[in-house]
Amino acid sequence: MKKLVTLLLVGVLILAASGCIGGKTSTSTASTSQSSTQTPTKIYKMSVVVGPNSPWGQAAQMWADEIEKKTHGKIKIKIYFSGQLFAGKQTNEFVLLSQGVADFAVGSTINWAPQIPELNLFTLPFFFPEGKKKGDIYKAVDAVENGKAGKLLSKILEQKGVIPLAWGENGFRQITNWKRPIKTPEDLAGLKIRVVGSPIFIDTFKALGANPTEMNWGDAITAFQQRVVDGQENPINIVIIPYKIYEFHKYMTVWDYAIDPLIFAVNKKTWDSFDPATQKIIKDAAIKAAKWEKAMARVGLDDGTSIKILKEEYNYTPKILDPFKYLESKGMEITFLTPEERAKFKAKVGGVYKTWVPKIGKNLVDAAISDIEDAIGVKVEIPS
Repeated sequence: MKKLVTLLLVGVLILAASGCIGGKTSTSTASTSQSSTQTPTKIYKMSVVVGPNSPWGQAAQMWADEIEKKTHGKIKIKIYFSGQLFAGKQTNEFVLLSQGVADFAVGSTINWAPQIPELNLFTLPFFFPEGKKKGDIYKAVDAVENGKAGKLLSKILEQKGVIPLAWGENGFRQITNWKRPIKTPEDLAGLKIRVVGSPIFIDTFKALGANPTEMNWGDAITAFQQRVVDGQENPINIVIIPYKIYEFHKYMTVWDYAIDPLIFAVNKKTWDSFDPATQKIIKDAAIKAAKWEKAMARVGLDDGTSIKILKEEYNYTPKILDPFKYLESKGMEITFLTPEERAKFKAKVGGVYKTWVPKIGKNLVDAAISDIEDAIGVKVEIPS
């Protein structure tokens, strides 16, 4: 009898080991086999010059999150904020994106312009006219990005290995300093102004009589604190307010002398590795994030369109609805130039146009002029 029981137990153990008794053992074995052969999710890299707390950085995060959500986790993106991928040299970002060191980027046209000179179109000083109505200058920018000029720029970027998907915005750049109000070109004389490392900025501020000093943004804040430089130029909503420039500089002049669009872009090889359905998800997510970011850059500065977009399309109300009033509450003294006063600054930069229009390409500049004039009905004047 004992021998019979022993034989039965051995049989049961053999059957259990082979997965023939019950479903649990069989299922567990299949599950283990499946997980061992499953392709792990690839982690893609995104480069962003700024930190995560500005609208620029927040929009990058929004883009990455939307992609992961809509692809059900198939595409995960690690964001390298504050220029971590290019070791502080922000003008190297485009090279890293085109080479595939970064797969994605939300990049500034200013930082990419040393490699793509055509992008200096947006920093031709005082190129975009104020227009007849409040907000016209922003309509002019949109017309260039979405018009003939924008299509030409997209082709140029693609040829360099980068696929642009959407336009964001850093904003029109205003000048601040700690020494004095700036209302005329003479007020700029001798002021040491921090500028980004793009040659057109050096040429522009020399033409205006200032002393431009190239400096990465990471070093600039320390320079402001120590008053190593006298001033700087940057957009209000994306830089001046988030980085509390009012703690270092008392004076700001609103002159809208140059615009700094952002480009939501993908490395071409990375882009080509996705199927059409995934490409659509990535592009739609870029457009959604870029529209939010552009609206954030323009809050309180345009004709009210941006606040309407944020409230109605994103159910979002910014904390600061009137940036000028906010900055004045922080002790800043703001100078708003009249069209006649702005024209005096523009008259000083004719040499910049002579140098840079050929580098940008006259056909591209002409296309942009046509886009602007068609959009807002104002003639674009080129200083001589």
